[in-house]
Amino acid sequence: MLSDVVVRVESPQLERMAALITAIERVIDLPSSSPALGVFFGYDFHLTPTGPKLIEINTNAGGALLAARQAGRTDVEEAFVAMFRAEAERAGRPLRSLAIVDDVPETQFLYPEFLAFRDLFERHGIQTVICDPRDLMLCHGSFWVEEIRIDLVYNRLTDFLLEAPVNAVLRQAWLDEAVVVTPNPHLYALYADKRNLVAWSNEPSLREGIPLTERVMPEHAADLWARRRQLFFKPATGYGAKAVYRGDKITRRVFEEVMRGDYIAQALVPPSTQEGFKVDIRNYVYDGRVQLVAARLWQGQTTNFRTPGGGFARVEGI
Repeated sequence: MLSDVVVRVESPQLERMAALITAIERVIDLPSSSPALGVFFGYDFHLTPTGPKLIEINTNAGGALLAARQAGRTDVEEAFVAMFRAEAERAGRPLRSLAIVDDVPETQFLYPEFLAFRDLFERHGIQTVICDPRDLMLCHGSFWVEEIRIDLVYNRLTDFLLEAPVNAVLRQAWLDEAVVVTPNPHLYALYADKRNLVAWSNEPSLREGIPLTERVMPEHAADLWARRRQLFFKPATGYGAKAVYRGDKITRRVFEEVMRGDYIAQALVPPSTQEGFKVDIRNYVYDGRVQLVAARLWQGQTTNFRTPGGGFARVEGI
């Protein structure tokens, strides 16, 4: 999960990432009245000789607290707590209680981070529970876990639109504004749905930092197959490198499956390498501002946490 490698990134590259993030926020222009801005947006970049390239945005990016502790950044931990308080305050709520929600959370890879968050929040006087969505109750306009009335849900579910039946209670509570849900389906649609990259990569103010991206359409299959070695195929609403394919590795059978699915094709931007690992750079962002920069190191076709010596790594500017 954590790597001992220190990834050194030139300061101009860090500055260009921050500038692109600001530009994207300006294009999206989320209304200031929005009840939640979304905690832990992860802007993931590959570093290239012509500058950083944004590969995707995640609206429930994990690992921030682990990365902050690895870097010894107690100031960032304080900023994280302030961020959650700000999310509650935007909805006119004091933050007295919080639920970290995921499917069977104790089985999740990042469950140790959930425990670390619970400890952090409780040290700041915020009652915290870690629970499955099946534990949630909506009653008389309030949101509950057993006898605890919940002010805010830190949403770690990968059902980003809360469409699964098991998440119906949480979705209804979000729609009824009975609880602050952060991040939530609205924010996912605005930021993390990969179909957004199609428009952004053609936006003059953004295109320099975003690889050209296009919708996969069956009628364009012949052209996409001919250009496949320069493309990376991703499901529009996927996560965690699941069902993603480098075009130079894809088989005809899998390609035909991709043509029938809801995919985007992104210009292939190979990651940089360091000490035998592939590297991507994640900017953890709140309200358009970068709170922490960390790296992820891996070997293989897609980002993973199965490589010995890989995982989250500390970033130093040079």
